[in-house]
Amino acid sequence: MTRVRPTGCPGYSQTLTREPGSVGTARRLVRVTLAVWRLEDLADDGVLIVSELASNAVQHARSRSIRVTVTRPETVRVRIGVVDRSRCLPEFRQPHEEAETGRGLALVDTLATDWGVDQLPWGKRVWAELPAKERR
Repeated sequence: MTRVRPTGCPGYSQTLTREPGSVGTARRLVRVTLAVWRLEDLADDGVLIVSELASNAVQHARSRSIRVTVTRPETVRVRIGVVDRSRCLPEFRQPHEEAETGRGLALVDTLATDWGVDQLPWGKRVWAELPAKERR
């Protein structure tokens, strides 16, 4: 069973089992969170970003679970992250034209205003940011 929990700054996180079906749950978390914040205009890009980050974690992490976070560290910024227990850093590659995989980080780099990796004592957090317009 998974639970959605609020984070320190405005945001939500959810721990998911490391299996392909969890990517869909991660997409729903992003879509619902952005709707709550009335930032539906970011949903398509946010869903693509979390799909790529979560898929990478499902494929490469060595733990039974991953954690998806959607935070709003500032009113003009949304950060989507995926945490796993692997210390192996993601590789940004230029895939061959006929390759079926390897485009994930290039897509994230195109959609996000910024992205990166935070190394943690027990793993890593891969994150990407989207600009959010202030609502008045």
